[in-house]
Formats: sequence, C-alpha cells, structure tokens
Amino acid sequence: MLHDFLTQHRAALVERARAKVAARRVPAASNDELALGVPAFLAQVIELLREEERAPAGAAARTSDAAANAAMGPSADRQGDAQLRAGLTVAQVVEGYGDVCQAIAEHAAETATPISVEEYRTLNLCIDVATSRAVTAFSAARDRRTESAEVERLGVLAHEMRNLLSKALLSYQALQRGAVGVDGATGKLLGGSLRELQALIDRSLSEVRLAAAIRNPERVSLAEFIEDMEVGATLAAKEKGLVLEVPAVDRAVAVVADRPLLASAVGNLLQNAIKFTPPGGRVTLSTGREAAGVLIHVADGCGGLAEGRAETMFRAFDRQASDHTGLGLGLKISHDAVKANGGALRVRDLPGIGCVFTVALPLGA
Repeated sequence: MLHDFLTQHRAALVERARAKVAARRVPAASNDELALGVPAFLAQVIELLREEERAPAGAAARTSDAAANAAMGPSADRQGDAQLRAGLTVAQVVEGYGDVCQAIAEHAAETATPISVEEYRTLNLCIDVATSRAVTAFSAARDRRTESAEVERLGVLAHEMRNLLSKALLSYQALQRGAVGVDGATGKLLGGSLRELQALIDRSLSEVRLAAAIRNPERVSLAEFIEDMEVGATLAAKEKGLVLEVPAVDRAVAVVADRPLLASAVGNLLQNAIKFTPPGGRVTLSTGREAAGVLIHVADGCGGLAEGRAETMFRAFDRQASDHTGLGLGLKISHDAVKANGGALRVRDLPGIGCVFTVALPLGA
C-alpha cells in the first residue's frame, strides 16, 4: 500500500524532498521551508492517503474530487494558513507539493516498490486538491492580514497585491513542470484568474497614481520596455491560439516616462487586442518614429470597429458591444496614462481586419 510505503520511508522522503527544495533556483528556498515546510507537506500527504485508504474497497467516490476535498480539505486549509505564518510564499506552497510528489516517485523507483496506477492517480489527485485548497487558504489568510493592517493608501494595498500576483504567476509556471496536471483544480485556480486579477491590479495602480498625480519620470529604454510587454503577453496569446508578433527595436532609442503608467497603458491595449482577436489570429506590438517622438503600435485582428466607436472608446465605462465583461475602464486609463506622460493615444480602424492603437511619446534625451 502506498500509505505503508510513505510511512516506512518518511525520513528518506523528507531528506530527498528537502534536497530538491534546496536545489531549486526559482522560487528560492527559505529557511522556514527547509525546516518546516517539507515535513509538513509530507505529513499532510500521508494523512490524506490514510483517509483515502480507509474508504470502502472499490468505492467509486474514493478518488473523486468531492471525496478528495472532503478528506484532505480541512488539513490543507490549515496547512495553507500555517505556511503563511511560517513565512513561506505562495510559490513555495505550490513548488513544495510538487517536490514531495517527485521525491515519492523517485524513491519508489529506486526501492523497487510497486505502486499501482490507481495509487498514483490517487496520489496526484490528493496533491492537486491539497495544493488548490492550501493556496486558497494561503490567499485568504494573506487578505485577512492585509485587511487587519492600517493601510493608509490604496496604492500600498495594490502594490502588495501585485507582489502576491507575481509569486502566483511563478507558481503557475512551476505547476506546469510538476506532477500535477494544469487541467486539475490547482491549474484552474492559479491559471483561470491570474490574468483578470493582474489587469485589475494594474488598473488600480494606475488609477491611484493618476488620481494622486504621482509622477516618477525616468529614462526608459524602448527595447527593454517592449521586451517586458512581450513577456507579459506571450502566455495569454499562446493560450488563446494567437500569434504575437514583436519586431526588433532599436536599443539606442529611449523615452522619458513614468514607467508604471506607461506599462499599464500598453498592457491594457495588449490585453484588449488578445481578448478581441479570434483564435488563430495575429496581434502585433511594434514601434516607429515620427518627427515629434516615438510611436508604440498595438495591432489586433478584431475585424474592425463599429461606426462611430473610435470617437467614444476612450470614455469611462465604454465597452465592446459583443463583450460586456469588466467595467470598461481599461482604454480610459490607457488614454489618461499616456496623456500624463506627455503623449497621445490614437486609434486607426482597419475595416474587416482590426484596428491599430498608437501611443505617441516624446523622444527621450
């Protein structure tokens, strides 16, 4: 039985998993994770499998999502909350379960321990559900801690949320390389909401900076900025089945701008382009020059704009007629953010093809 194997080889599995955690480059292992996290992860998996094995033999619900949640949910919830108190990050929560799963598989192979396909399936389901529940509890505990603090500015809260989101995105990438399938509960939890949450946070940050007239102009390399935008949009485009085309940019060109505001503006344009371009289409992020400065173009394949829409689309709460998700603030914030950087945002309709949004910025020294 897998439960007996885990119990008998617990010490060896802990050491093997700890070695994996210590050797990990991203996310880097913390002292708390090495000392507390790995044994706790393994102990939880053993307990979850024990509960599963106590189910009646042949019971259909033994390895169902509902049964797994009922058996392991409460302990996973407690684990997620405890991991926050221990100082772990959400990325370490996800990676920790993956390390334990790999340690189990490797040690079983080395000791020639037979583990049935059904037991492996149960193990993967246990880890999948446990990870999902632990991350949910981790996030809830983090929210409670944030709410209890006396946050004087909305910007502080937004920045903290963005930091957590960056770790969650890293966790999702780690999840793709682990033993848990991205189509399971963990993948749906981390992957399904990340981009919407990221857009919400970026818009919140921009609104705060615009309302408070916060400006931190700096010299921004256009090539490096475009590369950052490409990294953020590549995964979303790939998942929708789009081609993201980004021509090379002259590294000698720079602009003077508030980088977070500019990133929010271009990020919103890319998000909309990906959202409204049908699968199999193309989105292009390119640059150009004009006498007054630098141009950043975002071209999509939405099919073109409805008559008169080009004149109204930069107003607050204006939304694409065929898609009523969100508050419709993205383009308005992009417009205001570009304007705050001394530039202008324009749109050019390509009937039957799509549209091109152009950010015009003054050339930096």
